[in-house]
Amino acid sequence: MPNNRKLNVFLPLLFAIVLALGMFLGHKMPVARNSESSIFFRPNNRAALQEVLDLLKFNYVDTLDVNDIQQEAIEGMLSHLDPHSIYIPPAQVQSVNEDLQGNFEGIGVEFNITNDTVNVAGVIPGGPSAEAGVITGDKIIRVNDSLIAGKKITNDNIRKLLRGPNGSKVKATMLRDGQLKDITIKRGLIPLLSVDASYMVAPGTGYIKLNKFSETSYDEFVAAIRKLTQQGMTSLILDLRQNSGGLLDAATRIADELLEDRQIIVYTQGKAYPRQDYKTQKPGSFEKGPLAILVDEGSASASEILAGAVQDYDRGVIVGRRTFGKGLVQEPFELSNGGTLRLTIARYYLPSDRSIQKSYKDGRDAYDEDLTERYNHGEFLNGDSIRVYDTVKYYTKNKHRVVYGGGGITPDIFIPFDTSGIPQR
Repeated sequence: MPNNRKLNVFLPLLFAIVLALGMFLGHKMPVARNSESSIFFRPNNRAALQEVLDLLKFNYVDTLDVNDIQQEAIEGMLSHLDPHSIYIPPAQVQSVNEDLQGNFEGIGVEFNITNDTVNVAGVIPGGPSAEAGVITGDKIIRVNDSLIAGKKITNDNIRKLLRGPNGSKVKATMLRDGQLKDITIKRGLIPLLSVDASYMVAPGTGYIKLNKFSETSYDEFVAAIRKLTQQGMTSLILDLRQNSGGLLDAATRIADELLEDRQIIVYTQGKAYPRQDYKTQKPGSFEKGPLAILVDEGSASASEILAGAVQDYDRGVIVGRRTFGKGLVQEPFELSNGGTLRLTIARYYLPSDRSIQKSYKDGRDAYDEDLTERYNHGEFLNGDSIRVYDTVKYYTKNKHRVVYGGGGITPDIFIPFDTSGIPQR
């Protein structure tokens, strides 16, 4: 019994000594960089791409900017996917998101750069710059302690200097009528409006021009509908020309104002994402009355969802030219370096079950040249020249008219491209 008691005391002490000795020897022992033993004790659980980047970073003969290499590697991988899966570098994330948010924090001016001089081209009425006394035609010479005139400054650089947190102040030195003038501007929240115009074009007929689908688009649209209704609107023209899309939620909420209840507006489906239906939820502000939607080759994504749903339910007439043909769903994934990966995860399908995504099987170059090819083919000038790539017939819900997918929304009434501004040879 005494021997067991001694053993119980001695063994923990022995283990502690051995462990401490092992840690000491392990710390002192040199590691052979290229030896098999070092590989044996380091599990090879990293991707080959990360291994290559690490080898370049630590072992390459010259100093490299690993961030640039990583960006090129990411873009190289994405080039083998669809044209709408993109990588947004950290420096561009904020400006890209601002357009979808419908506002940004800044001083409220439009500017252009001519001969290395920043010229104020416009001042937003009621914005921070207008309240501080900035006027169109002022030349920005200095921002705080930074001289910007004659410095070959870029648009991105001047935006970084002028924008900042809501409520913060910036001192700008302006050149006006040959004299320098210091103006302190308190930054504010600057709206990026979606509704460019809303007015009555004829007795009973209202017109709304929507340039994008952002977080504020629905509220702006409803306000425009309310104003026009008070002015006697019974028919609506909704202009989506050159509207490249935006937030799906904004498009479906606006569609809810135009379509009857309990109708599918669009559904999404992908390999890892089961079908998700987006339906009208409530009585809309303009479910009855003649409706025309204007579209062209610049109408894409959310614009095509709205126009396509209206067409599929025979709710209104689509006027213009064939739309862009973007029917892919992107989800943003935030990366550890501050960048964002917008990855295509599903496809959009309209109520008739058609997809309006145009083909990208011939690569990104051919995809990017599609609009030029349409123009050269004569599609912009003659509706009979519109090519239908997906010959599968789909049918509208009420009148059972034939519609097609695979390349945008084909209008019910064709309007040719206005060539009056193109020089003739």
